[in-house]
Amino acid sequence: MAQEMTSTSEHELVARCREGDEQAFRELVERYKGLVFALVARSIADRARAEEVAQDVFLKVHRGLPYFRGEARLSTWIYRIVVNVLAAERRPMKTEPLEGSGDGPPREFGVADRAFEDLALRNRMEKAIARLPVHYQVLINGHYLKGLRYEDLAEALDLPMGTVKTHLHRAKRQLRHLLETEFR
Repeated sequence: MAQEMTSTSEHELVARCREGDEQAFRELVERYKGLVFALVARSIADRARAEEVAQDVFLKVHRGLPYFRGEARLSTWIYRIVVNVLAAERRPMKTEPLEGSGDGPPREFGVADRAFEDLALRNRMEKAIARLPVHYQVLINGHYLKGLRYEDLAEALDLPMGTVKTHLHRAKRQLRHLLETEFR
């Protein structure tokens, strides 16, 4: 996970990037590539496409740095760019089904099959998340899988915190419904 920067070093890094310092931008990419790729990869299963989208995010970051006002943390601003790029992408995550996984009845797993069971559960969860609207995917991935706080999500999405909580509640309810009905 990207190491949090102090606001002073964050401002210095942004200032160096604005001055055209290529090494500073490489440092920025290095610090935030894990966060960006993790968020993108949760919405786009094709690794090559996810890498292209992550590069697009950093291209937008580079182009947008002159307009970054510094009112929010740099990570929050970058997260907002990820959200916008994924929304523009408008494609639900596509995953390949596990070999041999059909619509037949679920089988009972023994203790030795625990790793496979975990893999199957993760696969079901990823498929169900992919069926959610993009803004719900972003909220679920950001809050539950990346540990972002409500405040950070509200700031990044420019939404009131109550709206973020309501949307997360609705996203969880819809995800639960999908898991209980379509992804058993």
